[in-house]
Amino acid sequence: MRRRDVILLLGGAAAWTRPARAQQPIWPVIGYLGLESPAAYASRLSAFRAGLAEVGYVESRDVAITFRWAQGQYDRLPALAADLVAQRVSLIAAPGGAPVALAAKSATTTIPIVFEMGGDPVALGVVDSLSRPGGNLTGVSSLSVEVSRKRLEFMHEVLPNAAAIAVVDNPTSPTANSQLRNLHAAAEAIGVRLQVLHASNEQELEAVFAALPEQRASGLVFTSDPYFANRSRQLAALSLRHAVPAITQSRDFPIAGGLMSYGGDFEQSHRQAGIYAGRILKGEKPADLPVQLVTKVELFINLQAANSLGITVPPSLVIGADVVLE
Repeated sequence: MRRRDVILLLGGAAAWTRPARAQQPIWPVIGYLGLESPAAYASRLSAFRAGLAEVGYVESRDVAITFRWAQGQYDRLPALAADLVAQRVSLIAAPGGAPVALAAKSATTTIPIVFEMGGDPVALGVVDSLSRPGGNLTGVSSLSVEVSRKRLEFMHEVLPNAAAIAVVDNPTSPTANSQLRNLHAAAEAIGVRLQVLHASNEQELEAVFAALPEQRASGLVFTSDPYFANRSRQLAALSLRHAVPAITQSRDFPIAGGLMSYGGDFEQSHRQAGIYAGRILKGEKPADLPVQLVTKVELFINLQAANSLGITVPPSLVIGADVVLE
């Protein structure tokens, strides 16, 4: 075969292969910045995917999702966000609280970001305003942070004779100080002494429960923080082991055997974040999408846990609860 024939044959082969490559789908890629792990976020991921599907994006059919997980370590978030930027993803999903949103915001001013958090995104400097976010971020905010003081009030209703109630915050959280200010004000209003304890890792969580007898605190209130919300089973086990009545933000806590929870609906807020991600992929700009407020707040009470703790929950509280587990 002559050299010219070989060149023609190779050229023909290339011509045949080009259409096949051109037909391969080119999907947009969402970079998902996760605070914890896939197991801890299973129900929230399902809600996020459901929101995406509502706008016409099904994973592995219309869109790809690449994940980066911080395993509960807030200090890892900036590097993980920078890695997603380096991957040139189409959009960054930053659900899971203010630490995730702030890490994503610091990593890029051009890639669209959809956040989900329990605090006020304006007060935290995430967006310029709720109605006109500006820049490359928008998202969803619930009332979980704002209702921390209400948890203290509920615990006081359950323990009306308690002289002291302990509050646990995560000192690495950007909302910790504002929540403590609100809780101190609430404690003064109802006439109870507040004992503040700190926890941001597994060892410190164990130490909190072990320290309660020394603190002479009758009950335990957890501030709103994704680190606590994602450890509901562990916190429920610790509260039962140490016979401590406690209240957290996540319904997963009483479902796992804890006493009470009061906070926003995570599944609703993650579904809405998925909807916003899909709308942006379709061409809308984050700056033009107002921050969505999820106003639904749920009170869960586990009466079986109350019985095991020797506590009688006031009937008025039971009647007003969204869900009572018996």
